[in-house]
Amino acid sequence: MFDVHSVYLTTLVKEFGLEVVFAATDYEDIRLTVVDVARPGLQLAGYYDHFEPVRLQVMGNVETSYLQKLTDAERAMTFDRLFSYKSPALLIARNIEPDAQCMEMAKKHNVTLLRSKEATSTIVSDIIAYLKSALAPSITRHGVLMEVYGEGLLLIGDSGIGKSEAAIELLKRGHRLIADDAVEIRKISEKALVGTAPQLIRNYVELRGIGIINVAKLYGMGAVKAENEINLVVNIVPWDKQKVYDRLGLEDQYMDILGVKIPMNTIPITPGRNLAVILEVAAMNNRQRKMGYNPALEFTEQMDRHFAQNQE
Repeated sequence: MFDVHSVYLTTLVKEFGLEVVFAATDYEDIRLTVVDVARPGLQLAGYYDHFEPVRLQVMGNVETSYLQKLTDAERAMTFDRLFSYKSPALLIARNIEPDAQCMEMAKKHNVTLLRSKEATSTIVSDIIAYLKSALAPSITRHGVLMEVYGEGLLLIGDSGIGKSEAAIELLKRGHRLIADDAVEIRKISEKALVGTAPQLIRNYVELRGIGIINVAKLYGMGAVKAENEINLVVNIVPWDKQKVYDRLGLEDQYMDILGVKIPMNTIPITPGRNLAVILEVAAMNNRQRKMGYNPALEFTEQMDRHFAQNQE
């Protein structure tokens, strides 16, 4: 089960340096739960079909210019109806001063009024981008997330199998750590997942027999990264003589995380196998496959041509 987040309006105000013109009595408790932001142009003209009051409402030059053409009574009626839907807040862009009717009806319906100095299109796009990330469905998985040759490798497997040790070896080879032990995964689009570390354990790695180490201080800030897209899942398993493993790489494996299918490699390990080198090859091979080159398919086609020629 994944978490669906909400963002406190106070957090948004702090993040974007917004001015609180009027704070509703429940201002501290107001949460935003949807990514979309609305500009209530049609609503100001009286059309409320398909209106979604759960969205943050934003007004700019266009809306205020229209309102200035109305009489005071008409503006009061327009704001009275708009605020009656109890949206989280009304944000006025371009540092425009809210008129008396707007303030009066905001107080009457107890709706928060905010103001920004930014251009309307700028603040709208910035808020949508911020909310898209903050409200993305998320899940926490046990594992290690590394950036290897630009590819985000999510290492999973039983506890104690060697994921953290492989991460340290990869760090020595110039790659970067995103998260160890717990990986917070967010779905940022229908085809992309981004992983990060919980704030409490960010930059730390646990090595059995040694303890906790701070990667940023031991290897430098260039050895860590705040977040990265997850491009490949590597399932590390103990070697089992009874199992048959895919030796050519023709079988496409995927792991479904938050409804997104991520390519997966299952790597059986035995003592003496250099897991870090294998992971580097897995990362480079995944990049090649994304670019349209499949060495396993090329090899089998070459073998088929060879046998076909010999049978002639």
